[in-house]
Amino acid sequence: MLPDLDLRLVRYFLVVAEQLNFARAAEELRVAQPSLSRQIQRLENALGVRLLERTNQGSRLTAAGAAFLPRARQLVHDAEQAVLTVRAAAPARTITIGYADDLVITPAVRDLRSRCPGAHIRTRHLSSREAGTLPDRQIDALVIRLPLPIPADNLTVTTLYTEPLVVLIPASHRFAGKESVDVTDIHSEPLVGCTGMGEAWSGFWRLEPRHDGGPAPLGPVLADTYDDKLEAIAEGTAIAVVPADDRRFTLRPGLVVVPVTGAEPSQVVVAHRAGDTNPLVAEFVRSAEKLLVRAI
Repeated sequence: MLPDLDLRLVRYFLVVAEQLNFARAAEELRVAQPSLSRQIQRLENALGVRLLERTNQGSRLTAAGAAFLPRARQLVHDAEQAVLTVRAAAPARTITIGYADDLVITPAVRDLRSRCPGAHIRTRHLSSREAGTLPDRQIDALVIRLPLPIPADNLTVTTLYTEPLVVLIPASHRFAGKESVDVTDIHSEPLVGCTGMGEAWSGFWRLEPRHDGGPAPLGPVLADTYDDKLEAIAEGTAIAVVPADDRRFTLRPGLVVVPVTGAEPSQVVVAHRAGDTNPLVAEFVRSAEKLLVRAI
């Protein structure tokens, strides 16, 4: 049986094949280089062939990779055309609203449904690293925290509210029980590193740039998921800076938070494609501005 190809992996391969350098490809894709290498390996495992060989000068296509390249380009092109075709045939009063991580959009969606009873309104839960579904037209609006893990050049971003930051630590940590810690107190603490996110996103949650200009020290674990992050913190190998309203850690016993002073707050925003003529997008932004506010 032939394998099912993951189009995301095929797109990663196309960028690497164009750059012939994993470091440059990772920068263009806004993912960590080790993560990109693993994704290419997943594609190679699915196909059962080696597509790329690393050299002292970078990388080069194998014979199989060179043969796959034009097919991969056609595959991605056909998929994009299929998406555009089906979206063009969709009813005019349709909107798909994305919301990332722990954020809740129920009040705004309920309000939009009441004001636009004939509309087809769908919601889709995403992780922050799936924000690319917005420019790819898989969703029409996205409620997410800044910094965006994707380029915002062609997006309209509206701030809904801000929320302070807290440090997430094991209950045995020396910060536990304090009323607050200053941002400089955290600079010597190892933080959990996250894979697959851009430098702007990672830098914000690592509290960079720092007063000494150096990077934040990282713990021994690179987390692919939020649960991986919680596991690293529970083990005591690293800590993390998180939004004050993110309560997902409460599902894991033995973890506590302490407010951080002197740090730039997080912003919760609603983003959509600039120039989108779908009237439901503007209506949802109205609902979001009115109802998606921070509980005090």
